[in-house]
Amino acid sequence: MLDSTSTSANRANEPLLTVSGVTVKFRGIVALDQVSFDIQRGQIAGLIGPNGAGKTTLFNCLSRIYPYSEGSIVFDGHRLEGMPRHKTAEIGIGRTFQNLALYKTMTVRDNIRVGCHCRANKGFLAHALQLPGVSEEEREISDRAAALIDFLDLGALADRRVSDLPFGSQKRVELGRALASQPKLLLLDEPAAGLNHEELDALGQLIRRVRDDFKITVLLVEHHMSLVMGVSDKVVALNFGRKIADDIPQKVRQHPDVIQAYLGGDDDDVKQADGRSQTLSATAVH
Repeated sequence: MLDSTSTSANRANEPLLTVSGVTVKFRGIVALDQVSFDIQRGQIAGLIGPNGAGKTTLFNCLSRIYPYSEGSIVFDGHRLEGMPRHKTAEIGIGRTFQNLALYKTMTVRDNIRVGCHCRANKGFLAHALQLPGVSEEEREISDRAAALIDFLDLGALADRRVSDLPFGSQKRVELGRALASQPKLLLLDEPAAGLNHEELDALGQLIRRVRDDFKITVLLVEHHMSLVMGVSDKVVALNFGRKIADDIPQKVRQHPDVIQAYLGGDDDDVKQADGRSQTLSATAVH
């Protein structure tokens, strides 16, 4: 019989996320076709692909928004098939969205506090009746929110309504709310959308800090190839719902199927585009 130390060591050596043969169909249209890949603990992984590749569909499977007709997804030992949607946050999957999903009339602080509540132990009735332990838990939530506000450099905006903030600041608020749930896996859905070049450089540094400081794994969907190739430990490329590459960034960038999918050209085209820090947004959507 394995002792607890051996079991923990074995778990640490296993992938945090395993996607195996996942297939999604919408009225006969195949959005994902037998997609498989692993993400190891502590990795930053990029998920790329041109129009209709299936990236957001896959994110929605990981979030239990979409069901899948075939295959399996195992996260940290949990099979996601049939799992209630709200349970994904409880087991450690956090997410941001391409289209911001914030409470616009609430403050920055309160939006981030909302993210903390999936870890709260006291229920609605306990809070309504102010039962023992509620005040202590609320203090812990306030402290966690304050720490994230400092981490994301949102202190000067903490008590302002989200609707009054520029887009780049709102993106940081949504990241803070996702981090407040204390995820093991953070799904970033186009975090660079709408950001200028200066904000893009800062975002790359922030993603690395999030991984290193919070000891979490990151999977990002992104069209800015300079960002993806610069921060990712590995990159998974999709095209028309199928995986066409899964390797370190340098090899994925040079993969002939990836080159053809994005630019319809040769490797020099991709190198030039990447060297100029251009995006492939013109040829890439979800």
